[in-house]
Amino acid sequence: MAEPSKFQNGFVQFFLGALVLGTTLCVVGGTGAFVYGWSGWTKAGPLQTETSIIIPRGSGVSTIAATLEDQGVIEDALLFKAMARITGHHTNLKAGEYAFAPQISMRSVIDKIERGDVVQRRVTVPEGLTSHQIVKIVNGTDGLSGTITDIPAEGSLLPETYSFLKDQDRTEIITQMQTAMTDAITQMWPTRDPGLPFDTIEQAVTLASIVEKETGIGDERKRVAGVFINRLRMNMPLQSDPTVIYAITKGDMKDDGMGPLGRRLLRKDLTDTDSPYNTYKYPGLPPGPIANPGKASIDAVLHPEQHNYIYFVADGEGGHVFARTLTEHQNNVNEWRKVRKAKGK
Repeated sequence: MAEPSKFQNGFVQFFLGALVLGTTLCVVGGTGAFVYGWSGWTKAGPLQTETSIIIPRGSGVSTIAATLEDQGVIEDALLFKAMARITGHHTNLKAGEYAFAPQISMRSVIDKIERGDVVQRRVTVPEGLTSHQIVKIVNGTDGLSGTITDIPAEGSLLPETYSFLKDQDRTEIITQMQTAMTDAITQMWPTRDPGLPFDTIEQAVTLASIVEKETGIGDERKRVAGVFINRLRMNMPLQSDPTVIYAITKGDMKDDGMGPLGRRLLRKDLTDTDSPYNTYKYPGLPPGPIANPGKASIDAVLHPEQHNYIYFVADGEGGHVFARTLTEHQNNVNEWRKVRKAKGK
C-alpha cells in the first residue's frame, strides 16, 4: 500500500486540530472537514482581473493572508492560513511583487509565493556610461518613485542589471549600484598583477574607465589596457580622445544622435582644451574616472596583456590595430583614413 500523501497526512492533522485552529472548518466534522478544506483550497478564486500585490519583507503567513483577502485575491484568510500551515507551505514564503491571474486558486497562490515567482522589474545600465547618463536612465525607468537630483561620483556605479520592486525609491537603486561597485573592486584589487604603475583603487577605476570608453570589444580590453600601462611606465601622455570629451562635457553627454559632443571631436579640442582630464596635454592619469567601467575593464587594467604596443587606432570595423612604433602607427592611421573616406565619414 502506498504511503499517505502530504495532503492526506495534513488533513488528518487538520481534523484533529480543527478546534485548536479555531477556523470555520471546526463546525463540520470528519469527511465534511476534508471536503470543505480541499474544495476551498483548490477551487477558482474570486479575482476578476490580473492584480499585482506587494508582499513586504518579513511578512508572515497571517499578514500575507490578510493582504490577499483585502485585495480580493482570496475569499477566506483564515482558511488560507490554516491550509498553508497544514500543508507545510507557510515556512518559506518570499517577499516581492506578485501578479495573480483571474480566478487563481489558493493553492496556486501559495505555490507562486513559495517559488518566489515575482514580477520581474529591472533596470539595465550598460558599461561605460557617465554618472549623468546613468541618472537619466534611472530617473526615466517606470515603476520607481522619487527623483535623483544629485549626480553620484564618477566611477562609483557598477554597470549591471538591477531588480527592483514597484514604487521602490530611485535612490535605493543608486545605492545598490554604489555598493556593487565597492564590493567588486574590493574583491578584485588584491588579485592585481605586481608592478602596475598605479597605487590606488581609484586610479585603477580611472584607467578602467578609459579602457571602457576606448573599446567595446571584449578580446581587446586587456590589450588596450596594456598600451596605457606601457605609456604610464614611459611617462608618455595617454592621448585618449574620450578623456578630452569628458573634459569638455563633464560627463553630461549629448544624446541627440550626433555623438557625446553633438559634433565630431576636433584637433583643436585636443590641443586647446586646458583641463587635467585632457590626456593629450597632461601625462599620467586624469584626476578621476571619466565613466563607470564594468568588471571586465577593471579586470583588464588589473591584469593587462603584456606587450610592446604603445599605439592603436580604429580599424574601421569596430576594432583596433596596434603598433609598436610611430611609423607603424602612421601607416595604420592612413589605412583607417582610407576606410573612413570610403564609408563617406
